[in-house]
Formats: sequence, structure tokens, C-alpha cells
Amino acid sequence: MTDTPSPFAALPCDPQTLKDMLGDTELSCPCCNGRLTSDKLARLLDDVQRLAARAGNGAGRAPVDGGGGYGGMIIDPHAHMISRSTDDYEAMARAGVVAVLEPAFWLGQPRTNVGSFIDYFAQISGFERFRAGQFGIRHYCTIGLNPKEANNQALAEEVLDALPRFLVKEGVVAMGELGYDEQSPAEDKALRAQIEFAKEFELPIMIHTPHRDKRAGTLRTMDVLEEHGFDPQRCVIDHNNEETVREVRDRGYWCAFSIYPNTKMGSERMAAIVESFGPERLIVNSACDWGVSDPLAVAKTARLMAQRGVAAAAIRQVVYDNALAVYGLNGEMREEHWLTPAAIDQRTLYEGNSVLRGGQTPRIEQPGRPADDLVIR
Repeated sequence: MTDTPSPFAALPCDPQTLKDMLGDTELSCPCCNGRLTSDKLARLLDDVQRLAARAGNGAGRAPVDGGGGYGGMIIDPHAHMISRSTDDYEAMARAGVVAVLEPAFWLGQPRTNVGSFIDYFAQISGFERFRAGQFGIRHYCTIGLNPKEANNQALAEEVLDALPRFLVKEGVVAMGELGYDEQSPAEDKALRAQIEFAKEFELPIMIHTPHRDKRAGTLRTMDVLEEHGFDPQRCVIDHNNEETVREVRDRGYWCAFSIYPNTKMGSERMAAIVESFGPERLIVNSACDWGVSDPLAVAKTARLMAQRGVAAAAIRQVVYDNALAVYGLNGEMREEHWLTPAAIDQRTLYEGNSVLRGGQTPRIEQPGRPADDLVIR
């Protein structure tokens, strides 16, 4: 590790400053001989500065917000990115997030037919995976019938019938979110059926613990998992708090926490839990969705822990290593995916669609084939 300042640190990297500096000067791109605009140059210098920061701190990424603290790679293993903007992807990438995991979720209003589930599962395992990659983040997902929507029993049965076709798709790393909401008989039936699916398809499970009567619901969930003989080392119990963490860990499960503004779990409380319990089998996520939430919650929590003196190895464990260990069990999620990433070329199309709108300059980090050939079917 070195404290030697980067020679690039003082270079301006906002487009307007560079535009003022360049004036009428024309610069050519060394790889494609195209015109190097101030926007492109700003992006290039920003990348150079992040690479210099990575070389300087030896941890893989520049610290969030450019400040002192944890500078390593981050996985956000619970992020409903279908609800987030492309600005969020860009901000997460700058903060060190290399991969996200998107659990199947409810929409905020009840779905009325099985087709809406099928389209949703297809989107989080298809287009959303493509969209994330266009901004430098690897995307994975979990598939399942969430407990809130299991109470429409006729529809739930149709969804359960449709699940197997998605459980074998590329990028699907687990079943989830499964568990309880109201802890009703219908939710119990759906949970048990999906535990058996997870066993059949050799997938880990992500558990949603109820917002109300959390401790009782968490204990009941673990009891059901054990009745079905499900290995706790293949199961993440999520949305924990101080009243559930000890029993979840004592029973051998991975113990995850959703960092939310003013509810669930905050960064200060999370840091205190890591200090008290240690990092073993603890996982931090943002659970960002269409509500009041923060896609940078994991990065901010990592930074806070560093400021409080938590060891870098322990921080890495709770924001990176542990998530990779459990969600990498079926082989779909591998570190090589982001250590040797695919090229970013925003000319690429998915079912005829681009992440860009008319007139926007595509981000092309490693130009490859002609644009006409860059189509994902």
C-alpha cells in the first residue's frame, strides 16, 4: 500500500472545464481515430483517476465519494434495479459496486394474471441484466413467488407452475424472495413448495423476513427450512435486525441486513453489529426499490465502518466475500465476470432496444464488431 499521490489526481475531469481548456483544439481518439469530445475526454480521465486510485490503495476501487475509507470492490446482493435509473447504475459503479443481485419482488400493486409475472421474471433475467452491463455492473437475479403475492392462491398456483422454466436461466443464482409476510396458510404453502424447487434445482434460497412480528416470523421460517432438510449454509435470511441476528447465525444461516433510510437497519447500527458479532456470515445490502431507499447504502456503510476503525478485511467480508460465497454456489455468479469483464458498447441492442436515446453519444470502452452486428437476441 502506498500514499504516493497519483499524477492524474489534479487533472480536471468535468466536461465544461475540459471544453474551456480545449477551445477549438481537435483531438483524435487513438483507438478509432474519431473525434475526442470533451465529454469523452472527461470520462477517460475519470477512468484513469479511478485506476490510479485502485493502484494506490491496492484494494480494487476508489473509495465512495472520493473520501478516505474502504476502497475495495462491493457486491450489492439485494437491489431491485428494475425500479432504479441509469444514473443509479453509474453512481454505484463509481462507488465500487461490481455486481448486483436482483430478487424477484412485488410491484407495489397486485398483479392480476400469471402473464405479468412471466414478463417480470423475463425482464429481471433478461433486459435488466443487459442494462446493468451497459454501465459496467454485472447483474444476477433470484426467481420466486414473494410471500405478499402468495395469498392470491389461484394465481399463486399458476406462478408456481411457471417457475421452473426460469430457474434454469443464465444469471439466476437463487430462489427468492421467499418467506412470510402475514404468516398466512397460503404463504406457508408457497414457501414449502419453493423450498422443494430449490432442492430440485440445486439453488440457494433468499428469505424475506416479515416486517411485522419479525422475530417470530424469522424463527418460524427457519423451522420450516429445517423440516424440509434445507442446508442453512445455502440460505440467506434477509432483513434482519438486532433481535434476530444471534439466532439466525447460531442456527448456521447467512444473516443479511437491508440498509434503509430511517427504517429496517441503518449504517451506524450495521457497523455496531459487525463490531459486536464479527463479519462471519453477515451480508450488507441496500434493498433499493421504488420506495425511499438508497442504491449507495452498501458503499456508504462500508465507508462508515472504515471510519469507525473496522478492519478492511472484515468490511470486505460483509460487503463482498460473503455474498459471493453463498450466491456463487450454483456457479452462475463468478468473480471472473467482473475481474475480466466484457466490453461496454452502448451501441449494442437488446431485442432492438438501446439504453440510449436519440443523439446521445454511446459509451464504447473496447470497440469491437461493427454496430450492425452488436445485437443480443
